[in-house]
Amino acid sequence: MHSQYACEQTIRPLTPLTTARLTNRRLAREWKTVTAMVHIYCRHQHSGSLCVECRELMRYISLRLERCRFGEEKPTCAKCPVHCYQRDRREQIKAVMRFAGPRMLWEHPWLSLCHALDGWFR
Repeated sequence: MHSQYACEQTIRPLTPLTTARLTNRRLAREWKTVTAMVHIYCRHQHSGSLCVECRELMRYISLRLERCRFGEEKPTCAKCPVHCYQRDRREQIKAVMRFAGPRMLWEHPWLSLCHALDGWFR
């Protein structure tokens, strides 16, 4: 337990750093959407604040968003022709989206609407 606490202390928050790095408004909004989804998932599945496993998933997601080969023209992940996530991470994010997607309508309706519109218009 003590080593887990020490590990949690070394993990820096991701949201302010990643949002600042993403200059494109749509990519920043996509980051906010996926962050909200991971928070919903972790709160319900892991009972509490963001766990180490979910923090690592968010770190991986931020890395993939920052290094996306499409840049500002990035489509939503569901419509992307390139699968840039590793197989295990892809399964992990699918589980998060499957669980948190319907709940996003109630907790973050504006982000849900914007994400749906991004999928239709990109």
